[in-house]
Amino acid sequence: MFTRQSPITVSVALTIALSLVGCGSSDTPSGNGSNSTTDPPSETETRSGNMKLTSSSFKEGDVIPEKHTGVGDDVSPQLLWSDAPEGTKSFTLICDDPDAPSRDFPREEGPWVHWVIYNIPVDVTELAEAVPHGADLETPAGTHQGTNDFPDNNVGYRGPMPPPGTGPHRYFFKIYALDAELELEAANATKASVLEAMEGHIVDEGQLMATFEVKS
Repeated sequence: MFTRQSPITVSVALTIALSLVGCGSSDTPSGNGSNSTTDPPSETETRSGNMKLTSSSFKEGDVIPEKHTGVGDDVSPQLLWSDAPEGTKSFTLICDDPDAPSRDFPREEGPWVHWVIYNIPVDVTELAEAVPHGADLETPAGTHQGTNDFPDNNVGYRGPMPPPGTGPHRYFFKIYALDAELELEAANATKASVLEAMEGHIVDEGQLMATFEVKS
């Protein structure tokens, strides 16, 4: 497959309820319908380095085609990256949604995770469309996938499926060039554990952002 989220009491209750809503409407109830841009994601969620990350399926800021979402076939998009610096030993790619369950009520746990894939060999610069699910990928050897935030089928890619009526959500695909391979058991790898393991090893990064919305 490779070619290298009256009164104060009501507000608090609503916030807590929405924090339980994820980014998959088939697995969670709908959100609050807001589409404001208050409380933007933090710098660590939106920063980008010198690497370039592109897709043949959509461009920066585009709407993600339905085939790559829970509305459609739910297959991962093609992704291509370049400009990794010298000293790169492996790549990690993470996709998440900081607008879950909505822009006004982002969940306390942080962005909803859609994809974690790591230990991509240094000579691989592309992921073909529809990377299969599973912790250990056959090609290329050594590449692993961690868990996403969905309650089932949660190893590998799961596409956008935000709660209906919560406006356009932003999806950040982030590529990291590392100066090492990560020593993590794929079956237990999460975004948090991968980020922790990457500390001190990121030599550059890049990102691609696109949007998706499920109407009320």
